Amino acid sequence: MENILAFLPKQISEKIRELPAPILNTMEEIRIRINRPLEVSTRGKPYFLPYLVSEQDAEQLINKLANYSFYTLEEELQKGYITIPGGHRVGLAGKVILENGSVKAIRNLASFNFRIAREKIGISEPFLPFLYQGKWKHTMIIGAPQTGKTTLLRDIARVISTGSKEKGIPPLKVGIVDERSEIAGCVRGIPQLTFGPRIDILDACPKAEGMMMLIRSMSPDVLIVDEIGREEDSIAIMEAINAGITLIMTTHGNSFEEIKKRPILRDILDQHVFENYLELSRKNGPGTIKKFLNANGDEKKFKAGVMSG
Repeated sequence: MENILAFLPKQISEKIRELPAPILNTMEEIRIRINRPLEVSTRGKPYFLPYLVSEQDAEQLINKLANYSFYTLEEELQKGYITIPGGHRVGLAGKVILENGSVKAIRNLASFNFRIAREKIGISEPFLPFLYQGKWKHTMIIGAPQTGKTTLLRDIARVISTGSKEKGIPPLKVGIVDERSEIAGCVRGIPQLTFGPRIDILDACPKAEGMMMLIRSMSPDVLIVDEIGREEDSIAIMEAINAGITLIMTTHGNSFEEIKKRPILRDILDQHVFENYLELSRKNGPGTIKKFLNANGDEKKFKAGVMSG
């Protein structure tokens, strides 16, 4: 949290610090909008603070994010977000500048969304008997936004890279394609979050291209990818599987049945490429386990509840 507060204008950071500990310790987002009340959210519930954000606040925030050099923000302004130390992501909104029909940058920034990256070391432990059975299983994690998909994926990557003598799991080479800088939260290519020693990351790289690059250059045993769903992703998935690499990835959706209806994913699902499907929800907070399914989409027995850790 201190990494985030260091970027905020003084008056805003003071308002955040005044929040009750239960909100502060579970906060998921801080939304800053010019001429609008300061907003924070926790467990999916918004709270509006008695402070109206000014243009001066936004200017101070931009200067801190850019380290007082707007040129350093050019690439991030094209993507619409910037990753700061600690792996936190700041979403940006304002006037879009187009070039040849594509987004070139965002100017006149008026909205900022700090998405707070929280590590939960060990949350993958309950799943290991399903995910690892002498070898890691091809696994797809399914969930709507903010259901804990990336948090779980990150911890799985940590376990694969570190291994576990207690569970008889050897440390393996892990390749992460982190297109949105959310899994590892890299700053200047260095992950800001906890991983084991055998991790190689392609930060801010398109997923399909990144998977092929890692296969050719780093020979990973396992590939970790977040939010698949494009046609080129499906092609790269099949290439990776044919190369003998285990895939563990996430996709947006509420259920296995829902994602089966997507033409792009249907072909892969019909081939039973993935051996496990894990459905998450926010019913009891991020990380609530809905179902654990096998390759055919049949439910496996798993104690319902929220991932602990």
